[in-house]
Parts: sequence; C-alpha cells; structure tokens
Amino acid sequence: MAVAPRADPAEFFSADEWRELTARSRWRGLWLVAHCWGVIGLAMLVGTLWPVTLPLAVMVIGTRQLGLFILMHDAAHGLLHPNRRLNDAVARWFCSSSLGEYRPYHLQHHRYVQQAEDPDLGLSAPFPIARASLKRKLLRDLTGQTFYKQRLAPLFAAATKRSKLRADSQELVRGWRFVIGNALGFAVFAIAGLSWTWVLLWLLPMATWLPLVTRIRNIAEHALVGRDQPDPLRQARTTQAHLIERALLAPYWVNYHLEHHLFTQVPCWKLPQAHALLRMRGVTARMEVQPGYATVLQLAAPG
Repeated sequence: MAVAPRADPAEFFSADEWRELTARSRWRGLWLVAHCWGVIGLAMLVGTLWPVTLPLAVMVIGTRQLGLFILMHDAAHGLLHPNRRLNDAVARWFCSSSLGEYRPYHLQHHRYVQQAEDPDLGLSAPFPIARASLKRKLLRDLTGQTFYKQRLAPLFAAATKRSKLRADSQELVRGWRFVIGNALGFAVFAIAGLSWTWVLLWLLPMATWLPLVTRIRNIAEHALVGRDQPDPLRQARTTQAHLIERALLAPYWVNYHLEHHLFTQVPCWKLPQAHALLRMRGVTARMEVQPGYATVLQLAAPG
C-alpha cells in the first residue's frame, strides 16, 4: 500500500512562516472549546426564554455540536494543546469521548487519502448523484432518520441479534455511552424543571441539523475529488465560506480542508493564514477551491 503523495511545506513557506503556522498555543485551543460550549449554552438560554427563536437555536447548536467534533479532530492531530495529556483529556471530556477510536481511523484517512485504503472513501465515492437523490438524503437528515440509523438502530439490532454482540462491540459501546450520557443530561435538566430544553435544544439539533451539516461537510471536503490523486493540491477541497455559512454550517475554519490535508500540523485557527499565504503566491489557482457550499452541492448533484 503506497501512501498518498504529500506536500513539502518548504516549497510554500519560509522557515519563519512555517514556525509561526505550526506553533502550538497553550490557550487558543482551550478558548475555542470554551467558546463552543458558551455558544451552545447561550443558544439554549435564548431558546428557552424566547421559544420563537427555537428554529435558529437548533441550527446554531447543531453547528456547534459539529464544532465540538472539529475541535476533537484537531486534538487527534495533537493540535489543541502542546501538552499531549491535556490535549487528549480536554478532547475526551469536553469534545468527544470517541477520541481514542477516532485518531487511528482518521490518521489512516490522511495516509491514504482518496485511495482504496482510505476509510472515508465511501463518503465521497458515490458522487456525482442525481439532485433528487441528494434531496432525499438531506430530508432523511432533517427528519431524524439518519440519526436513528447511526445512533439507535445498532442498539436495537444488538438486542435482537445477540450473536452480533461481540462483532459490533465497539459500536455498541459508543451507542450505550451516548444513551447513558444523554440520560444523565436529561435527568439534570429535568431536576431543574427544564426537561423540554434538553430534548428540544440538545437532542433535536443532534438528530436533525447536525446530520445535515455533517453530510454537507463530507461532500464539500472530498466529493468529486479524483481517486489516487498524485497532486497533493488536488486531494481535497477548500470551500470559501461567508459569515452565515461559518455560523450555521462550517465552524472553526473546517472549510479550509485542503490546507489541513496539505499541512496537518497547522492548527485550525491558523488555516486562514496558511490559505492567505498560498493565495499571495498564486498557489490557490492550482488548488481545488470552490466559492461556496451551494456551488459544491450543485457540482455533487447536477440534475
């Protein structure tokens, strides 16, 4: 298995620029985790006090739930904090408890991106698809069908097919961890007389908006990117995102996905700086960059 060709940072940046781009911060990653939870808490408060804002609150919270995963992803690369133990502890306790399983899976994705050994290849391989097919997928996301299939169906299947229990043990552990964690969260809010807040402003975003933005993110990152791509500048996609897209679809600079693949040791908050330097040197003209998420979806489902 040959690894995917990689970019040499020295071809694009000076030694001082590379040192600045890859410098670990002792506070920035922790601040982003706190910011993410702060936005979630504020949106839950606003949605509770003014129920008319519930639709917007669901979108904001669902996007920040994706944000927690994005920050856990940075931690998988050891970028959230220079102290590795603190990096992992913060990610496990405040972003996602699945860090241990995710890290080797994700590093394999980087090693073999868009090759047969890439574990994420199935997310991009089906595209382009018919527009009607994409609409059905997005509808399943928004109506909770994707959430049920991914989160709850494995638990019900295991309960009826005990012979699969051992084979699916890791998936079941994740499933029960999810159920128990949310049951505890519901209990805490119920004691405070706010059980409906947990259901409508935590579980509902997770069951609807989060699957939707996760699907759009996956499409934008690698759909229609060539298999076995020899040019590192064409192995993933960067999507330009305006303010509303960053707030409701692509938090914490996740849209700079090609820069992340090119330079995996650059923290998420430095990716815009890397992109600006590449643009200044005319490199972005050779990169897979699209002007917005609507454009990417039109390419992925042309008709």
